[in-house]
Amino acid sequence: MNNPAPSKGATAATRRMARHYAMQALYQWQMAGSSLNVIEAEFRTDNDMKNVDVDYFHDLLHGVPQHLSELEALFAPHMVERALNELDPVTQALLRMSCYELKYRLDVPYKVVINEAVSLAKKFGAEDAHKFINGVLDKVSAQVRAPEVQAHRAAR
Repeated sequence: MNNPAPSKGATAATRRMARHYAMQALYQWQMAGSSLNVIEAEFRTDNDMKNVDVDYFHDLLHGVPQHLSELEALFAPHMVERALNELDPVTQALLRMSCYELKYRLDVPYKVVINEAVSLAKKFGAEDAHKFINGVLDKVSAQVRAPEVQAHRAAR
């Protein structure tokens, strides 16, 4: 598993913006099927990236497609009575990206991953998508990050 150190100068705010742009870039990749490098170049050109953890943005944008089937296998069993192809593209992008973070970015607490996904779903997703995403990610994190989740629950 990857557990890279946080990017130099990374803050909660710069990570939040990285997730924001990564979700939009992954949405574009899903919808248009463009090259990840082309999408990344467009985002870096078209957006003010000075307040973005660009290393994290790059990791999310390239890591999700690289591990796509594995990530979908993590959350698919927890989608009660829904098939992957029934999800709207924003929900798909958020679940894929968040599962990537849960599995490969152990430097980010699982609660942060879930909270950030819920926040993005409220901003960009369909009505009540945030509730669905929260429920699925809660189950995935209990599976992927069991020791961390158990420690958090025991501390409450």
